[in-house]
Amino acid sequence: MQNKRRRPLEFTIGEHVFLRLNPTTGVGRVVHPKKLSPKFVGPYQILRRIRPVAYKLSLPPQLSNLHPVFHVSQLRKYIADPSHVLELEDVRLRQDRTVEMQPVRIEDSRTKYYKRKAIRLVRVVWDEKTSDFTWKMEDAMRDLYPHLFSGKH
Repeated sequence: MQNKRRRPLEFTIGEHVFLRLNPTTGVGRVVHPKKLSPKFVGPYQILRRIRPVAYKLSLPPQLSNLHPVFHVSQLRKYIADPSHVLELEDVRLRQDRTVEMQPVRIEDSRTKYYKRKAIRLVRVVWDEKTSDFTWKMEDAMRDLYPHLFSGKH
């Protein structure tokens, strides 16, 4: 039995569409995940129709490591509205398609005790816009990123 309400999606060449962020297909892994990350990014222009259900998109340089052909289920029609445009961050990918985050600054420090041993922790800010941070061991961070500790003892 088929779904009677289902309608086939078709796009024309030159039309703009949103691209679904889906971590299982690899598109979501390219964009740095945030707690409230958007479901769609774009809009991107359709360059050509490969099959009735596959379209080739014009992708920005940030997504250049992705194959540009997507199934119609990963696309949503773009209706021109300036509030819909979401800019992707400039993301540098490694060969294994993982993202290397660089710390922005050290904000705070504290001492924790574990089995009577003092461990120094620092609060590391990873993203300036969202103020995403984590607590890391000071010794490890000082070895990896000594420039963040200039002037601090």
